[in-house]
Amino acid sequence: MAIVIDNPVGRRMIRLSIDDILAVVSMYQQKCNCKNFTYEEIRNVLKKSDIYLPEDFS
Repeated sequence: MAIVIDNPVGRRMIRLSIDDILAVVSMYQQKCNCKNFTYEEIRNVLKKSDIYLPEDFS
């Protein structure tokens, strides 16, 4: 679960667990289907879908 770390002087940080990282990589691979995209094409594919991580409240 992602943990949001407050930063009173700037942007909040989000610490990802190993499971979060693997979930993001898996979602990325599903969206891009192992095709040979350029960097800009990958950005366009990912822009069309949202990726959410659950926040850990502990």
